Amino acid sequence: MQFIERAVEDGTVEVQMSSGKQLSCLVCGYARFHERNALLNTRAATFFKFDWANREATNFVCANCGYVHWFLPD
Repeated sequence: MQFIERAVEDGTVEVQMSSGKQLSCLVCGYARFHERNALLNTRAATFFKFDWANREATNFVCANCGYVHWFLPD
């Protein structure tokens, strides 16, 4: 999924999905987020110490309530 992000002065972002819909928090309805990436660890990669090879998911953390929205890569 592709995202269009608009930076806000306070360090957060407003996110528009590739479908044209604005992302808003599922819990509180707020529309500003902090962005981060998280590794999607697998047991095999961890066992062989190849965690760096795992895929990443994009997370948008609500700047109001802290709820984490996960988006898997295409």
